[in-house]
Amino acid sequence: MKMLKKAALAAVIAATMLGHAAMAKVAADEVKKLGVNGTPLTPLGAERAGNAAGTIPAWTGGITQPPSGYKVGMHHPDPFASDKSTLTITAANHKQYADQLTVGQIAMFEKYPDWKMLVYPTRRSASNPARTYEASIRNAATGELVGAGDGVANVAEGIPFPILDKDPAAAGAEAIWNHKLKYKGVSLQRWANQAPVTASGQFVPVRIKEDLLGLYYKQGATLADINNVLVYFYQEVVSPPRLAGQVLLVHETLNSQIGPRQAWVYNPGQRRVRRAPNIAYDNPGTAADNLRTTDMTDMFNGALDRYDWKYVGKKEMYVPYNSYKAHSGDVKVADLIKPGYVNPDLLRYELHRVHVVEANLKAGQRHINPKRVFFLDEDSWQILVVDHYDAQGKLWRYSEAPSVNYYEVPVFWSTLETHHDLKSGRYIAVGLDNEDKMYDFSYQTTPDAFSPQSLRQRGIQ
Repeated sequence: MKMLKKAALAAVIAATMLGHAAMAKVAADEVKKLGVNGTPLTPLGAERAGNAAGTIPAWTGGITQPPSGYKVGMHHPDPFASDKSTLTITAANHKQYADQLTVGQIAMFEKYPDWKMLVYPTRRSASNPARTYEASIRNAATGELVGAGDGVANVAEGIPFPILDKDPAAAGAEAIWNHKLKYKGVSLQRWANQAPVTASGQFVPVRIKEDLLGLYYKQGATLADINNVLVYFYQEVVSPPRLAGQVLLVHETLNSQIGPRQAWVYNPGQRRVRRAPNIAYDNPGTAADNLRTTDMTDMFNGALDRYDWKYVGKKEMYVPYNSYKAHSGDVKVADLIKPGYVNPDLLRYELHRVHVVEANLKAGQRHINPKRVFFLDEDSWQILVVDHYDAQGKLWRYSEAPSVNYYEVPVFWSTLETHHDLKSGRYIAVGLDNEDKMYDFSYQTTPDAFSPQSLRQRGIQ
């Protein structure tokens, strides 16, 4: 019976995809521009060449070998530790660099006179496994948006849209899908500790353990194979005691037309599992003290259906990159957390080309952020910075994702996420694993471990 249900669902997925996907829109001569070596574009669609000024170098493959002495399980040593900062942007001089800063970054300088951005030489360190490159190039010729960006079709394993559509509306949604489907390993276990920080710098750390499984990234997998589940996600709050034992289970779907996200929670006080349809969109994130919404996790996640998406273009901007100092196991959480912002001496910014995508709330929809502007790294599709606006059209929050290359995978991904409330002066830092074990990309698990039936048992353990 179970196999019949899976077969039926696969048939529904296939029919839905075929019903909404058109013929491949990227011409063969355009696809030929993608490649690992000698092509104008990288396998993920970035410009291989550096910029005319020489301040952005050419991409030569990113990090393909870890630094000497690295062993799996370590907090990743900084391969660029000898680099020296070439520029410090401050409240006093930031207007000179306004063209390379986001509205949110400028607001940070205006609100916090002591905030600074230490700028280092640009290192295009992002890399992925060879099979991710191969799959992404194949996807370029076949990938299609489903509906109005509700899902994707005719893709597997890699980035779905290395070459964006010429229509800004389609390209905006495609860019966000590239972020959502960027390679993160098939499964992993990690600490995702967070600190909601008051304006005066006080905080109570929240220790959170997470398991993830993404069958989309499994070698040879097809969309029919994954039964519309993009990511299985398990999250347990370990401390403080008043929150300990809370468990969240999410089945993040690939195509919201076929089925929306499914979520369940386990409450240790009630000792029961219940459905949680509100774990989506602008509902508060777990133990976040209302400093981030659910869809701000991983800078953006979930369905795209409440916004109209517009691709604005590419720009050279100063963004958090190669943030190995903040990632280090030698750094304590107390060293990172400061009033107003994470210790800027432990952060690194670089000049990179980024894709700019603007999201505006659709008529008749609701969200506490009617407008958001996303800045995505051209080499990895990681969202590095987001500006969030309120219902009056004023900037409200500034988010950034200091990122590193996890060489053992390899993948370029955030090591921290910080979300700043520019009205209250509060912020939340997510991903504070400096004093815990590093991400375990060798973690083995199956979809059965993410069933609602297993949730209560796991919560009790």
